[in-house]
This record gives sequence, structure tokens and C-alpha cells, in this order.
Amino acid sequence: MRVVASPTAAASGEGSAPLPPSAQARLALALAAGKAAETASRFLRAGGGTSFPGTVARWIDPHILRKVAAASDAGKVVVTGSNGKTTTCRMLAALAQASGLAVTQNRSGSNLLQGVISAAVRGADLRGRMDAQLLLLEVDEATVRQVNPAVRPDTFLVTNIFRDQLDRFGELYSMAKGIEDVIEALPASATVVLNGDDPLVASLAPAARARRLYFGVQADSAGLPEPEHAADTIRCVRCQHPLSYRAVYLSHLGDYWCPECHSARPALDVAVTEVRSSPEAGSTITVQTPQGAFPLDVPLAGLHNVYNAAAALSCAIALALPRPLEPAGARAALARLRPAFGRLEEIQAGDRRVVLAFVKNPTSYNATMREVLQRPGRKHVLAAHSNTVVDGEDFAWLWDVDLEQLVPQLASLTVSGTRAEEVMLRFKYAGAEPGSTLVIHDRAAALRAALTRTPPGESLYIFAGYTPMRELRSIMQRHAWVPPFWEE
Repeated sequence: MRVVASPTAAASGEGSAPLPPSAQARLALALAAGKAAETASRFLRAGGGTSFPGTVARWIDPHILRKVAAASDAGKVVVTGSNGKTTTCRMLAALAQASGLAVTQNRSGSNLLQGVISAAVRGADLRGRMDAQLLLLEVDEATVRQVNPAVRPDTFLVTNIFRDQLDRFGELYSMAKGIEDVIEALPASATVVLNGDDPLVASLAPAARARRLYFGVQADSAGLPEPEHAADTIRCVRCQHPLSYRAVYLSHLGDYWCPECHSARPALDVAVTEVRSSPEAGSTITVQTPQGAFPLDVPLAGLHNVYNAAAALSCAIALALPRPLEPAGARAALARLRPAFGRLEEIQAGDRRVVLAFVKNPTSYNATMREVLQRPGRKHVLAAHSNTVVDGEDFAWLWDVDLEQLVPQLASLTVSGTRAEEVMLRFKYAGAEPGSTLVIHDRAAALRAALTRTPPGESLYIFAGYTPMRELRSIMQRHAWVPPFWEE
């Protein structure tokens, strides 16, 4: 795969005008304090410095992110969207490193403002300059409005927009409007990479100055005839008439058109034209790019990871990597990829195996559950969900998860978290026997009980929201079953 030219921050001339001495001193103090906070966090094993350094540094210099970004000639990529941000960034980082670039990123997925600033602090020296040639940032959908003006990315990727944390993001069109405002502010030298299969994402900011690059799937054999019942964007963005689909690949993502106003999916610049299950794990795909078609192995299971790979490849094309990435290089780069922590992460827990799955909305839950259901045998399950501010206090989305597909394969069920009773009720309505369901609020006790109910040599599948996932993984870390998430 050869890439097309695109100006970087250095080429566009944005950049590194010297700061006044007082501003430079404040920046240096903020960076020094942030680096000290990171060292302390790692020494104390209190989060690994993924967010606290950013809090400290920003308290000293509120403009630290803008200053570090402006001081660097590195290419800058911001990735946002409802699902797939962490994995897409890991794939893009692998492709960039295979092309010879050093990468600074918030690899652990800490994507609020303090996590983004922590990544910048980690990658910069005390003058605010980075040795890396690529600054790659995963950014929360609501936070992107703060990050983009400071970073001024060369490439801005939107993976998808699904219903997610309505109390934080609002409904779909509110979230889309915020992202659209960000795209409209991008300069003509930037490239916006959009999921063409998502009707709402594809429609964003049609008059924006930035170049557009669309990616998606164009493999009829992988599609369904209509969206699942929990799909979100099923009406035309222009006229609100119900959309028709030639093929649906994931939730509402697919090859769509409007019978009323005749709007349709845009032509794809990067298209996955063939998807085949891999004997080992994941998929073997064929990708059509502006430079031709080539095969690629995606080592992570699920069609959602096919989308992640297409998104990462599209960003690589938009970035114009310094050493053109040939098919063999792309395959080798992705072959070494392992799941990010909590993304169907397989963990050896003594004589049992834990499969830890982070699920946060109907689409991510359903996609993950489908992958689990393809595995042989009846399933021992721990479902843990909480309604913290980080997780989202609105919990109605659980009723749109297709748990009815999981219940017939249940061998045992344990539920936990601050919403354990509601989780149990949802499983009851899905057909689970309440008498065989354990409700244990404490996460450590719930994990012990769920593992006890799982016979030796078999797997415990954990479906967990963000906070319970972190809590359960910390417990497993204390047992030395997993390394700290920031070392993954």
C-alpha cells in the first residue's frame, strides 16, 4: 500500500514560534511537575500516570497542551467516536512504527482531557518538544471540542456514532453536532477520515474545508439484509425517511440509501471488499485502496475489528507515512497486535481462563456477545455494571442488548456492580432463572464466586462496564494474573 501526500504541521508552517520567557518557564514547571507526578504514580502503582500527570500539569499551565502541540513538528492525529478508538489507535501506531515513525500516544485509552495532556507530558522534554514524529491521541467524544483547537490535528478520524452515555453526550444528533463543529474548524490542509458506512458520520460537515476520506465495508457476504433492533441511525439524516440497505454489517453500519431524497453512502476511498474468518483468530480481509487492493490479516476477532483496521489504514493513507507501507509491512505490523486490555482479553487465572470484555452500549455489547457465542460450550458469565459518572448514569441501554441470545448458553451467571439488581432483572426478562443467578455487589467477592462456579480448564466470560472492568482487572493484577494496564 503506497500512501498519498498530505502536509504535516511542519510542512504547513504551523508551529514553533518561541514563547516569551515567562510562558516558557511556566511550561517547563508544568512539564516537570507532570513528569514527577507520573513517576510517583508508577512508583506507588496508583494508576500508572495515565491521567494524574495531566491534572497536575494543567493546574500549573492551563495552556500546556496547545504549547506542546505547537512546539512539535510531529504529525498529529486525533481519533474520536463511540466505539473502537483504543484498538484503532493501536493499529495505527503499529502501522506508523512499521513505517519508521516514533509514536507518542495515550495508549491505555485514558481519553479525557487529563489523559490526553498526560500523554503530551510523557512525550515532551522540559521545553515542550517531542522526539516522536507522530502524536496520536484517542479522545472522548465530548472532550474532542477542547482538544482539537489546542492540538490542531493534521488528521481527524471519526470511527462511528452510537447511542452512548446519554447523560454525558446527549442524544445522537447532539453528539454529532459537537463533532461537526470540530470538523468545520479544521483547515484546508487537514484530512478528516470518516466511516462512510455510518449515515450520521458520513453526513458530517459537508461544506468543511478539510479534505475527506471515507472508509467502510463493501463485502456482501459479510452483511445482513436489515439493521438489528437496537440500531441507532436508521433514518435519513437529510429527510428523516427510513433508510433502505443493500447490506448491513454492524448495527446501522452498511450500504444504505434513502428512497425518498436519494441520498446514499458516499463512494469509499478505502473499502474492505472481502472478509473471511481466520483459522487462528480474527479475519483475513481484502482491502481496496487508492493504490490498489491487497490482503490483510486482522488478528482480532469480530467485524468491529475489521472496521478498526480499515480506519487505521485510512489514517495511514491520510498521513502520508515517510516510508510507504507495502502489503507485507502492513501484515507484519498488525500480526503482532494483541487485544487492548479489557477487549476480549484472555487471562490465565490459575487453572481457569478469564475472558474480560469491556462493554458500554448496545452495539459494543451485542458485537462482543456474538463473538463469545461462537466459542464452543456453555458459558459461565460474570456481568458487572455500575452507574458512576464515568460509566454514565443512564442505564436504559441495557434493555436493548440482545441478552436473549446469551441466556440459552448460560452455564452459570453472577452479577455485580452498583446496578446489580437491574442487571439481574434484565437477565430475568431475557429468560435466565433468578434462582440460579448470584447477586454479589462486591467485585472481589463476585469474581471469586464466579470463578468457583467455573470448572477447572473452562473459561469465565466477564461482561463489564468501564469502572467494574478496571476494578476487576485490578483484583486480577493483585493475583499477578495480569500486568498493570498501563504496561499492556
